[in-house]
Parts: sequence; C-alpha cells; structure tokens
Amino acid sequence: MIYLILFWEFAKVGIFCVGGGYASMPLIQAAVVDTYHWMSLGEFVDIFTISQMTPGPIGINAATFAGMKIAGIPGAVCATVGFCTPSLLLGIILANLFFRYGDIGPIRGILNGLRPAVVALIAVAGISFVVLALWNTETLPEDLSALDPLGVIILALSLVAVRRKVGVIKLLAGTGVAGLALGLAQQMLR
Repeated sequence: MIYLILFWEFAKVGIFCVGGGYASMPLIQAAVVDTYHWMSLGEFVDIFTISQMTPGPIGINAATFAGMKIAGIPGAVCATVGFCTPSLLLGIILANLFFRYGDIGPIRGILNGLRPAVVALIAVAGISFVVLALWNTETLPEDLSALDPLGVIILALSLVAVRRKVGVIKLLAGTGVAGLALGLAQQMLR
C-alpha cells in the first residue's frame, strides 16, 4: 500500500509543480513532512540539499531520495515514476496541441496566472528553510534571539558567495567544509 501512496502523492506533486524543481519542494514537503510525517523537516532539508548536489533535475532527485528514505528501492521507483508520469503525459498533450494549433492564448493566460503562485510556494519553502538554518527548529521560536551561531555564519557566507556569483557546486562544497570546520571548532570549545 505504501508504494501506491508514494506513487499517488508524487504524481500530485508532478501535476502541480509548475515552475520547475524548486516549485516542487513545498509540495513534497507538504506530503512527506506535514501530511504523512514520514520524515522530519531536517531530514527533508537534507534530501533537498543532496538533490541540488546530484546530477539531474532537482524535483526528480528529491522524489527519488524521499522514496528511498520512506520505502527503499521500490519506494524510490514509485515516487520517481509518480513524479514523472504527469509531466510526461501533459508534455505530450501540450506539444500535440501546440504543433496542431500553434500558440494558444488561454494556455498562455493560465501560465501567466500560475507564476505568482509559484513564487509564493517557493518563498514559503525558503522561509521554512531559513528558520531551520538560523534557529535549528522547524517552527519560528518565541525567543528570536536564540539564533544558532553556526547557521548565521554559514548563511552569511552563502549569501556573500551567491552575491559574488560563486557556482553552486563550489558554494555547496565550501559551505559543507565550513560547516564541518565550524562544527568541530564549536565542539572543541565546549
């Protein structure tokens, strides 16, 4: 039964993740963290991070890694196939319509209407990731001054690196090394 649920949940994500892989993250989070409690937000953020570092589309990678964590290799297959099936079918249908009838105004209107919603979904996921990074908790704490110093330093370094247009691979490798070094230094000082 878990395999059917995985297929269905990731098929729903595949249907509604208009806007690319980043738009799929809040939908995957809603399913695996909020609805079914298959993993914690921290585990989901780890999967999101690994999905960015590995080759291939981030949404498919996240579906594969989440399915693997939840139900092993068969779970990975079900989640990945579920995620890809709606896009494949919709792509075939839209390509057929486009090549048959040309540019279709109502479809362009639908896509223009979806863009603000995609931005909102990505923003909400980003905010929850920032809360986890800065306060090391899944919800905003009552005491906002209880920041995790390691998270603040890594986030600041990451923002500077992004501003200086450091590549994604260098950024992830550098922040991983910085996190390891700062974490070890923090343990030695205790």
